Amino acid sequence: MSTGNWLAVASADHVRIGRASGFMQVCHGKVGPLRRIGAGDGVVYYSPSTVMGGKDGLKSFTAIGRVRPGEPCRFDMGGGFVPSRRDVDWAVAHEVPVAALAGQLDFTAGPNWGYQLRFGLCPLSEHDFRLIAEAMAADVEFRLSA
Repeated sequence: MSTGNWLAVASADHVRIGRASGFMQVCHGKVGPLRRIGAGDGVVYYSPSTVMGGKDGLKSFTAIGRVRPGEPCRFDMGGGFVPSRRDVDWAVAHEVPVAALAGQLDFTAGPNWGYQLRFGLCPLSEHDFRLIAEAMAADVEFRLSA
C-alpha cells in the first residue's frame, strides 16, 4: 500500500460531482497521472475557480480523502468522452481558501508556487496534507485495507 499524498487540481463544480459519486479524475481524464496514486494515499483537491475556465478566483481546497484499493477505471460519460477515474473515500470537510493557510504550506513556499499546479496532479507533503485536513475540519486518519 502506498502512503503518499497528492494535490489534484480541478474546478469546484467538477470536484463536487466526484465527491458526491466517490471518485477522482485529473488531467481531463488521463490515466497516466492516476497510476501514480496508490491505495490509501491522501488526496486534496485545489480549485482555482468554481467552474472550468472561470475567473472567479475561488482558489480553495474543495475536497480531501483517501484513495480506495483498485486500479483506475474508464467511465463513459457519453459524447465520446471516456475519462479514467479512481475511487476515493471523501471525508466530510469544509472548503477552505488557500489564503487561509498562506505561509504555512510547504508547496506555497516559493514565489511561483502555482506553476506546479499546471500539471493537474503533484505530490503533497505529509505536513501540508495534515494542515489542510485540520483547516477543512476533516477526519482523514483512517487507512484502507488493500
